[in-house]
Amino acid sequence: MKPRLIAAALAANLAAVTAAIALDANLPAYQPVGGISGQLKSVGSDTLNNEMELWAKGFEALYPGVTIEIEGKGSATAPPALLEGASQFGPMSRPMNADEIAAFEKKYGYKPAHFRVAADALAIYVNKNNPIPCLTMQQVDQIFSSTRQGSGSRSIDNWGDAGTTGEWATKPISIYGRNSISGTYEFFKSTVLYNGDYKEAVKQQPGSAEVVQNIANDKFAIGYSGLGYKTEGVRTVPLAAYYGAKCYDTTAEATYSGKYPIARYLYINLNKKPGELLGPLRAEFIKYILSKDGQTLTEKSGYFQITNEIRQHDLDALGISTLAN
Repeated sequence: MKPRLIAAALAANLAAVTAAIALDANLPAYQPVGGISGQLKSVGSDTLNNEMELWAKGFEALYPGVTIEIEGKGSATAPPALLEGASQFGPMSRPMNADEIAAFEKKYGYKPAHFRVAADALAIYVNKNNPIPCLTMQQVDQIFSSTRQGSGSRSIDNWGDAGTTGEWATKPISIYGRNSISGTYEFFKSTVLYNGDYKEAVKQQPGSAEVVQNIANDKFAIGYSGLGYKTEGVRTVPLAAYYGAKCYDTTAEATYSGKYPIARYLYINLNKKPGELLGPLRAEFIKYILSKDGQTLTEKSGYFQITNEIRQHDLDALGISTLAN
């Protein structure tokens, strides 16, 4: 399936939760249980790093005998950590690719499990003073890609070519992005650049916070990052799916409906043998993340929550009972 078609399918999936722009009233509050203690480790996504820290602290407050270590250097670090047994959870801002799944299945004889923890509008950021009103997906490809497989046109190298006037018209565009171990890097490459190559001028950053900080400090900059890293020094650029189409910003409604063209789910992966129950520590942490308590923290970090329907579906798929909470 072509990358843009994959994105369309994801947008259609997100559209199913349009009614959940407010926190789903059916999400149950988390109910602590007895006998939970032990250690957990999470290795993976930088995009989800702040979220994982919040979930870990909230869960540890309920269970003083639990310690959760969080390492968030990039989604590409999650599959090897799960494969080697170095972590119990692997948060990722993209689905595992075929090679990552095949390596896991070769070792364990079954595929890794996963569940959805949030929806995200992958934002195109510019400096807060940048007047650009909107960009099309083709223009984004022309700005970031050297091969321009999604636009087939000339490169956009200065802000005048992107549609600005006045003092901005002759200013070169300074481009920031994530490094290659990032799931956001891979998602952007496949979905926005049609698997084309990034320009050499893209300044790769080790984390989402660094991307946003550089844009805030660079008047003529542009970059991409998860919505949860937005600061006062930047603004998100509304996007149009194609020339002549309406522009949509990174609102919950536009994300859930698929009108904002770079929407995605965020995932946590884990090693679970089919037919076997998860241990109580892992199961309770998952139930906490997907509860009203956990999803309130999701919204606090700037992402959009899942629905109770998604929660029930993914807990059922993991064999975790929803009767208690």
